[in-house]
Amino acid sequence: MSTARERILQATAELLATKAASAISTRAICDLAGVGMPEIYRQFGDKQGLLTAVADVGFERFLANKRRNPLTDDPVADLRAAWDSHVAFALRNPHLYRLMFTPAAEPGPRAIEDAQALLLAAVERCRDAGRLRTTPELAGRSILSANVGVCLMALSFPEPFGGPDVSQSVRDAVIGKVTGDEREDARVGTATVLAQALVGTLTGAAPVDPAAVDGLARALRPPMPEA
Repeated sequence: MSTARERILQATAELLATKAASAISTRAICDLAGVGMPEIYRQFGDKQGLLTAVADVGFERFLANKRRNPLTDDPVADLRAAWDSHVAFALRNPHLYRLMFTPAAEPGPRAIEDAQALLLAAVERCRDAGRLRTTPELAGRSILSANVGVCLMALSFPEPFGGPDVSQSVRDAVIGKVTGDEREDARVGTATVLAQALVGTLTGAAPVDPAAVDGLARALRPPMPEA
C-alpha cells in the first residue's frame, strides 16, 4: 500500500501532466492524493519542498530513459542519440521538464548531479576513442547547457524554435565542435579563393583570368536537387 508521501508525489506528477507548477494548488494535490493539507507540510516542509521532490522523481525517470539508450561502436553518434532522447523527454513532459531545469528556489533538484555524471561518462567514451578536443568536464557542461537551452526555447516559443531542424542544427554544431566532427562546407574554401581573387583584381595587384573566376563562382552555387 502506498504511503502518504508517495500519493502526494504521484498526485503532483499527474497534475503536472496538464498544468504548470505555478497553476497547481496544494488543495488540488491533497484532494487527488486523498490526504489532509497538513500532510504536505509534514512530509515536505512546504509546497516548494514538494516541487523539488517531484523534480527529483522526474530526474529519476529522465535518467532511467537515458540509461536505456543503446551504446554503439561510435561514441559521438551515441552523444547525438542522447541529445535527441533528451529533447524527446522535454517535449513529452513540458511542465515537469521546466520544474526540473528551472528550479524556483535553492537548493534545486539534487539529481542534476547524476545527469551531469551520466553525460560525463558518455563524453569520456569519446575521449577514450581519441575524439574529444577539450576536457570531458567542459564538453559535458557545454553539451548539457546547449541541450537544455534548446528544450526550453522549444517549450516557450514552439512556433519559431520547436522544429527538429533547430535542435539538430545546434546539436551538430556543439557536439561537432567538442569532438572535432564539424561538417565543414567545402564551399568555404572556394569562397576564400574567390574573395582573394576579386581583391587582387580591384587593387590591380594580381589580375585574374575571368574564366577562372567564373569557375570559382559556379563552385559556390548550391548543388541542384536530383530529379
